[in-house]
Amino acid sequence: MKKNYYIWPTIIALALSLGIFVGGKLHFNDTPEKLFTTNSKKDKLNRLIDYIDYEYVDEINTDSIVDITVNNILDKLDPHSVYIPKSEMRRVAENMKGDFVGIGINFYMYKDTITVIRTVEKGPSFLKGIKPGDRILMAGNDTLYGKRLPSEVIVERLKGQNGSSVELKVYRKSENKMFRVNLKRDRIPIKSVQAYYMLTPEMGYIKINRFAESTYKEFNMALRILQRQGAKKLALDLRDNPGGYLGIAEQLADEFLQDGKLILYTKNKKGEIEKTFATKKGSFENKPVYVLINERSASASEIIAGALQDNDIGTIIGRRSFGKGLVQREMELGDGSAVRLTVSRYYTPTGRSIQKTYKNGSKDYYQKFTDRYHNGELISVDSIKVADSLKFTTPNGKVVYGGGGIIPDIFVPIGSNEEEAVESLESLGFMSRFIFEHLEEDRTRYSNYTEAEFVQDFRVDDIVFERFVDYAIDRNIKINFYDFEDKIKLYLKGALAEQLFTSNLNARIKGSSDKMLQKVLELDKPTIQSKEKIEFSN
Repeated sequence: MKKNYYIWPTIIALALSLGIFVGGKLHFNDTPEKLFTTNSKKDKLNRLIDYIDYEYVDEINTDSIVDITVNNILDKLDPHSVYIPKSEMRRVAENMKGDFVGIGINFYMYKDTITVIRTVEKGPSFLKGIKPGDRILMAGNDTLYGKRLPSEVIVERLKGQNGSSVELKVYRKSENKMFRVNLKRDRIPIKSVQAYYMLTPEMGYIKINRFAESTYKEFNMALRILQRQGAKKLALDLRDNPGGYLGIAEQLADEFLQDGKLILYTKNKKGEIEKTFATKKGSFENKPVYVLINERSASASEIIAGALQDNDIGTIIGRRSFGKGLVQREMELGDGSAVRLTVSRYYTPTGRSIQKTYKNGSKDYYQKFTDRYHNGELISVDSIKVADSLKFTTPNGKVVYGGGGIIPDIFVPIGSNEEEAVESLESLGFMSRFIFEHLEEDRTRYSNYTEAEFVQDFRVDDIVFERFVDYAIDRNIKINFYDFEDKIKLYLKGALAEQLFTSNLNARIKGSSDKMLQKVLELDKPTIQSKEKIEFSN
């Protein structure tokens, strides 16, 4: 097969190496006293640090030396045992908890000024009347404009203790006025259920972008809403989902599996096995479910796909998943930092380990991921090479494979080089940036649209399209834009929908051109709708 080379594989691999992790549920049986008793290996490291601290001729930051030492040790283990420095702990904890304390805005640094994209519904800024397009000039005594501050610095200035107050100085361009507003900081959700809507009159769609503490609650709420709207089938989208908490994935899998069905089992260093079974509480048992995965679906995403596939439930659609079958547990190191250490492997109900090999180190491990872009595996299922020794059989006789990810029941190939480039422009926020700047010129041109009117009646015209082409070319983007005019216009409409209304509406609009969703509809023949009905249902 002719090899195909794709844009962005290195970027994607780097993102995965930073983003793929899973919280373990296991506990050590050893007591702290036993775990941390003195031995010669520990004494050697402690002595070396003391020598450097007290005797070395130059002033040295021993904390940085310790950080390097910890990272070097973990590099000798597996790619998913990672060190989290003290400076990163709060951000990581917030991301996995599913909320943070702040003022509730999404923003761009436009030129040198914080400009509001939209406010979080019922958040502090929303309740105080902050609008899209507003410039935030000051927070308390901190000047935020004219300095080109990094986003992380701005976020820190706007965050604070729950219930604390901050006075903002705001400029509203649309009214050419300056005003001050006092906000009380509150908990702001970080949504892991990215979108949910009715794909057809009988099928709901839910997109999950990670497995945080709040994910199961978010999923249940979305599912209940869709069921009230008539959902008897479900498309569960786990594409690009790097994972998260093991326990949350187990809870979610339980929604689809009958009481007593094995979800997974784990095995630790001592060979101890812990099995997790489904309970009676599942709210979507014995109903058709389609699970969408791709090469960037990992860890907890693979747990769900593997549990359903091995129990002959639903249909797995897409491309082979990442291949992470290791379970980590976060352990504090006493100075505010922590280590996420692999403590066990997990296995699917048929006994599959889907962990790909890491015996040649992290660099080779992530290179194998990028190799998938070049060896034809993302184009043809026949290019996936799996040893017969890794063959397993489900209760209904379906053959499945271990050894490196979940191979879907139905394969959907990746797009061409340029198709993937267009997808990347959308997923990496380039189109959103253009739309933001477009709206900044005149937000009133869209002010009379209701959500329903926007979906039904609005179309991106040739003028906006041509301006986007010029915008992209000016930034050295080289694509044959006119070959993908319809898709680009659809994505621009979606970006407009997100900034004018909700991310949910953006997902609905983009879904009409999604190859995997179209495959779901092909398989679900009794409810195939016309393109217009699919796009605008609900």
